[in-house]
Amino acid sequence: MQPASSGTRSLTLLQINDIHGYMEPHPCLFWEGGGLAHRTGGGLARVAHVLDGVRRSAEGAVITLDSGDSIHGTYPAVHTRGEALVEPLNLLGLDAWTGHWDFAWGIDRLREIAGRLGHPFLACNCYLSGSDTHAFPPTLLIERGGVRVGIVGIAATIVDKTMPEHFGEGLRFTLGNEELPGHIAELRGAGRADVVVVLSHLGFPQDVKLAGEVPGIDVILSGHTHNRIDAPFVVGGTAIIQSGCHGDFVGRLDLRIDDGRMRVVNHRLIPVDDTVPDHPAVRAAVERAMSPHRPTLAEVVGQTATDLNRGTFLESTMDNLLLAAIAETAGTGIAFSNGWRYGAPVPRGPIRLNDLWNMIPGNPPVSVVDLSGQEMREMIEENLERSVSADPYRQMGGYLKRSLGLRQCIKLENPKGGRLQELFALGQAVEPDRLYRVAFVTAQGVPAGLGQHRRNLDTSAIDSLLSYCQGRSRVVADLRGDTIVV
Repeated sequence: MQPASSGTRSLTLLQINDIHGYMEPHPCLFWEGGGLAHRTGGGLARVAHVLDGVRRSAEGAVITLDSGDSIHGTYPAVHTRGEALVEPLNLLGLDAWTGHWDFAWGIDRLREIAGRLGHPFLACNCYLSGSDTHAFPPTLLIERGGVRVGIVGIAATIVDKTMPEHFGEGLRFTLGNEELPGHIAELRGAGRADVVVVLSHLGFPQDVKLAGEVPGIDVILSGHTHNRIDAPFVVGGTAIIQSGCHGDFVGRLDLRIDDGRMRVVNHRLIPVDDTVPDHPAVRAAVERAMSPHRPTLAEVVGQTATDLNRGTFLESTMDNLLLAAIAETAGTGIAFSNGWRYGAPVPRGPIRLNDLWNMIPGNPPVSVVDLSGQEMREMIEENLERSVSADPYRQMGGYLKRSLGLRQCIKLENPKGGRLQELFALGQAVEPDRLYRVAFVTAQGVPAGLGQHRRNLDTSAIDSLLSYCQGRSRVVADLRGDTIVV
């Protein structure tokens, strides 16, 4: 198959991923030799300045892609069901996107938002239920600067598997690995693509496996797992990059095509920090989106003596606060929540209402259920498999499920079903047949079908956090070390 043309041409790929509705600068977490540090990062007006600067200076064609989780994750995003992001995203000059949390309001709303954006939503692995009909276009062919680029989108495969049921209603999702060879052949053949890019929201481990089993992929722009990848991860002839989260970085990958052969010339993870000025038009669009909500979200609702973040795998200080709040609301000693990755950190000091919405933007009700000891063990084992499975395709969670009132000893290297070595509840060994009343938020905290007497309380997660924070001069949510790797 012949490429579009011969000779030497240049192509620059720009990537954002997992912005989670963050439109303004915010604290970012960095690990340093002395521990954690906070720096200000992100902001779509700054992202736009970076993108425009590269477009002006790049040697050849520039294509800008978004690996998804774009329109959900902050109060303005959720309150407007994605509407707040439409104008700012349109001003970024993106060429395509895919997604995951973007399905939060169902396919009809996602199609409505996607139809108002100037770049298509691609998903070769998303079908209408009971059919082989794609819910969205699977591919896109762009010719720019003499380079033909074939793009295949892969949305998060977990939308209909681990997310709340309404996310995937009327849809079915595959991994996309079986469909990819056909799409690549079509793009290389009839499309005469010089370069094939997979725009993915599977996650970095999954994309590494994908690259190893599907030939013909030049680049994977990966999302979902919030990795800050400083250099392309190369599998065979495929270069894989991922560029953090929340708009804190822009990924830049410079390619050279020499007589149909592609090679990576340069990669840079560009910080979007205080040294980057705002793009005026995007700044104005963000202000229009944020101004109706700013007075409410700026309210100080408490103080924290702990740096709150979700930057650690076994447990996190942010979720320790959430768990303490919902347990107090429900009057239980045990609580569960999902191991979400999103949520900007909150440095020690004031807690604003905006911070609470960033922690749990869906604001679900606090729920209670009676779980048997055996159900708790099986739930934890299943979550361990979905978090650290030896098969990346079985990794369908975020970080480990968060818990309060439990002590667990785990062996991460063990096979499925054999990782949980010891489990204690409220200081005592868990008894398989005993019922334990637990608090939780969302079916990601305690999956549907488990337990007895499951019910929602009249208190939402945000109200629970408000009550907890306002009832104390300052909150303390330090890491407890209750999950022990042995």
